[in-house]
Amino acid sequence: MTDIVKSNADELAALIPDGSKIAIPADYSGIAMELTRAMVRRGVRDLHLVCVPVTGLQGDMLIGAGAVKTIETSAVTLGEFGGAPRFQAALKAGEIRIKDATCPAIHAGIQAGQKGIPYMPLRGMIGSDVLKHRDDWKVQQNPFSDEEDPIVLLPAIRPDFAIFHGLKADRHGNVYLGIRRELVAMASAATQSLITVEEIVDGNLLEDDRTAAGTLPNVYVGAVAEAKQGCWPLSFWNEYGTDDAHMQHYVASARSDEGFAGYVAEFVQGSGRAVAAE
Repeated sequence: MTDIVKSNADELAALIPDGSKIAIPADYSGIAMELTRAMVRRGVRDLHLVCVPVTGLQGDMLIGAGAVKTIETSAVTLGEFGGAPRFQAALKAGEIRIKDATCPAIHAGIQAGQKGIPYMPLRGMIGSDVLKHRDDWKVQQNPFSDEEDPIVLLPAIRPDFAIFHGLKADRHGNVYLGIRRELVAMASAATQSLITVEEIVDGNLLEDDRTAAGTLPNVYVGAVAEAKQGCWPLSFWNEYGTDDAHMQHYVASARSDEGFAGYVAEFVQGSGRAVAAE
C-alpha cells in the first residue's frame, strides 16, 4: 500500500490534532462511524465541528466523549430515534459553543471554501433570529442594484479536515463517492480529507470509465483506510441499512453520564459490536 492508504481507522484518527476544524456530513451521505469511534479512543479534544449541514449520532457521540468545543450546524438530531441526548446535556450545562446556521448557509460557506473565494452571498435570512446571533455574517447592499437590496455575505468555511465514508478506494488513494457531490465539495474546501471505505481495490478508479466521474482524486485525500461496514450502526447508501435495535440501545444508554460511559466502554473501547448487531 502507498503512504496515503492506512491500515485502519485508528491510524486516521492519529492524524487529527486537538483543536482541529472538521467537516462532517449528514447521515444520508456516508458517516465515518468507525473513524468516529477511533477518534474517541484517541481522546481528541477541542474540535470545531462543521456539520454539512446537520449531524446526528456522530456529533452526539463526539460531544459526549468531550471531544467538541464548538459545533456549527443547523440541527443535531437522531431523527426517528429522537433527540441527541449528549448534545442536549452539554448544551444545558454550557459545555459547548453553538454556532447556529441554516442548511443553505452551511452549504454556501463550504462552496466558498471549495472555490477559494472569501465569502458567498445568500438571501432568505434577513430579519431572522439566526442572523442576529452570527456576527460573522455581514449584511451588505447588493452593489448591482440601484434599489435597496440587502444581501447576507457568509464567510468561506475552510476546515482542516473533512471526514466521511465512501464505497471504495484504489491503492493510489482515489476514492469512489458516486453521486455524493456534497462530499466532493467538503473535500475540496478542506485542507485534506480522511476517508474510510468499504474496500481497497486494485487498479485506478480514475482510469475506469465506469467509476471515473464519481471518483474523488487523491489530491484531495490526506489518507484513506478500509473499514468494512464503517458507517455502522448507521445506514450507508444502498449497501446496508440502519441497525435500529442498536440505535435504540444508544439513545437509552446516552440519557445519563453513566449510561454513556458504559456504552463507550462496551462499543467503542471494547468489542461489543457483534452482540449489538445480532
